[in-house]
Amino acid sequence: MKKTTKLFLLLALIAAAAVALTACAGEQGPAGPAGPAGPAGPAGPAGSAGADGAAAMVEAGDLSCTECHTDSSLITAKHFQWEESVHGSGEAAAYAGGRSGCSNCHSGATFSDRVAAGENPEEHEGVTAVTRQDCRACHQIHTTYTGADWALETTDPVELFATEGVTYDGGDGNLCVQCHQARRAFPEAEDGVVTGISSHWGPHHGPQSAMLLGVAGGGVEGKPSAHYQMVEDTCVACHMGEGRSHTYEPEVAVCQACHADAEDFDINGVQTEVQAMLDELGDKLVAAGVLSENSPDGHPTVEEAPENVALALFNWIYVAHEDKSLGVHNPAYTKALLQAGLDALP
Repeated sequence: MKKTTKLFLLLALIAAAAVALTACAGEQGPAGPAGPAGPAGPAGPAGSAGADGAAAMVEAGDLSCTECHTDSSLITAKHFQWEESVHGSGEAAAYAGGRSGCSNCHSGATFSDRVAAGENPEEHEGVTAVTRQDCRACHQIHTTYTGADWALETTDPVELFATEGVTYDGGDGNLCVQCHQARRAFPEAEDGVVTGISSHWGPHHGPQSAMLLGVAGGGVEGKPSAHYQMVEDTCVACHMGEGRSHTYEPEVAVCQACHADAEDFDINGVQTEVQAMLDELGDKLVAAGVLSENSPDGHPTVEEAPENVALALFNWIYVAHEDKSLGVHNPAYTKALLQAGLDALP
């Protein structure tokens, strides 16, 4: 009995102490730091297979590279054609792509910046980078990552900066005219003499748009040709065709859409007639001492000349070494320029 009584008393004391301690306890303290993570549980069952990645992108319609990058040969074929072209060869970029006054057309990267700035070649300064006139020069590449990236950089009408008040508006061909325009028209003489003649004298390379419009030559009032007035998209239609060939070389088959009987570019004998006039005028210029017969590039041999001689020289350079179509671009204006030159010389 004594042992039982003692045990009972001990338990009662412990219970009373616990109650007393509980009554005196303060507020609960902050939680301690989390313990280390336990081991990973077993993997759950595999989910169902998702849609093919490429198909999902097309369905989403967002950043769809497959609109252009497919298993077709579309891009590679255009690239191969472009590599065979003068634009793709890189000669223009290597020659003048790094010169501030030339890079606006001779370097594709600087050209793109200049067009984005809304400036003509005479206004834009500096060199962005020396590149060929590649895909990015003409097209908006990788801006949306969709087929819209092939949009042309610009097709806005172009005000020809060398001939005040003249605007070229030829559809998609307007992009070409950003560069393919005369950089100068025939200058005014001072006291009957034209000065400033140099190896780069003349309209400067690529004045095809001016020729199509019938402007920039000396001593002649010209008019736009049928190729400008009647051909939709002008330059692009003739030099790229319906298939948009990126060699930029015109094909007789394209001409046959309008000239059904054409077998070559000498339609109605225009090129033959123009070449004969060029030969005659060239001989007169050599005799006048302003052109060397040993100069295949048609570089003048003088720094100044009487106005009549300078006019004949300018028109000959315009047709022979700048436009280079032998009358195709504008038959009437081409022949009128050469005839003015012939009439100006004895």
